[in-house]
Amino acid sequence: MARIDLDHIRHAYGAKPQSEADWALKEVHHTFRDGGAYALLGPSGCGKTTLLNIISGLLHPTEGRLLFDGNDVSTLSTQERNIAQVFQFPVIYDTMTVYDNLAFPLRNRGVAERDVDRRVREILEMIDLSEWAKRRARGLTADQKQKISLGRGLVRSDVNAILFDEPLTVIDPHMKWVLRSQLKLLHGRFGHTMIYVTHDQTEALSFADHVVVMYEGEVVQIGTPDELFERPKHTFVGYFIGSPGMNVLPVSVEGAQARFGGTAIKLPDRPRTPMGGAIELGIRPEFVRLGREGMPVEITKVEDIGRHKIVRAKLQDHEIAAIVREDEEVPAEPHVAFVPEKINIYAGSWRVAFEGETERAAA
Repeated sequence: MARIDLDHIRHAYGAKPQSEADWALKEVHHTFRDGGAYALLGPSGCGKTTLLNIISGLLHPTEGRLLFDGNDVSTLSTQERNIAQVFQFPVIYDTMTVYDNLAFPLRNRGVAERDVDRRVREILEMIDLSEWAKRRARGLTADQKQKISLGRGLVRSDVNAILFDEPLTVIDPHMKWVLRSQLKLLHGRFGHTMIYVTHDQTEALSFADHVVVMYEGEVVQIGTPDELFERPKHTFVGYFIGSPGMNVLPVSVEGAQARFGGTAIKLPDRPRTPMGGAIELGIRPEFVRLGREGMPVEITKVEDIGRHKIVRAKLQDHEIAAIVREDEEVPAEPHVAFVPEKINIYAGSWRVAFEGETERAAA
């Protein structure tokens, strides 16, 4: 296990980058603590796999340094960094049995056969392949092969970190949930430093202690699932996290009030700093109250998804979503109001802290 420091890392795939648009990965300066469980979350092309491959040694950054426990490993190979990496598609030995595929990394390092057997059987049970231990890998299904690949990444206990690059893509939905839960248990038991790349917020939020949200080559927020939900630092985080995502409306701000059209909306407090750029109000659908008081809206759609309903409406010319209880009535002449303490204000897409917030909450 290791603490991983990203020291002003930047990467461009082309030679001599001239502008910000030339950088696939904009500057990242962050520490992954020893034994932490992290997820790199974002849409395709946002830079998360580039960052993971820099950590593993498959890519060398254009600028910056990478340190493991304070030692510069920027020029070292993946093997020299002692990294285990699980890729999106299976990487296994088809001619070997399932058991031997899992045993190979341990035997290759001279681990005693008794310890090899104990560890392999433990992983076989975890990935639900005990009954397939003596079968050759060639004839297995794609999801079974990926479970072997996942097991090969987990079987060693001496690695500095285990990196996962969207490893559950070919796994069926139920098994995804099972394996995520087992990965979480394994992390709690052995304390590996784990970094997990995904575009699926459910995978990220259920696996990681801290989620690194990336957008257009940039890290826009690092936080716990609660922090990402309650205080998205960037409007993209509010949009990307949650189902449906955060409502964003253009407003002006005067003191502890926002104005949307001719309506004054109470804020949690006064914004702490002067604001430049476009000013927007962000409110989660969970904190939009649908009733007979507030701003009039036109209902466009009601989605009943079992435990609650998603009400989609037009507020003036803007789309807005509200989440209501399954048994809650949708008024004939609906209005919406916002829970003041759940409102966020953004200037130029970045969240502005309120005067009453603590430093930790503002971050």
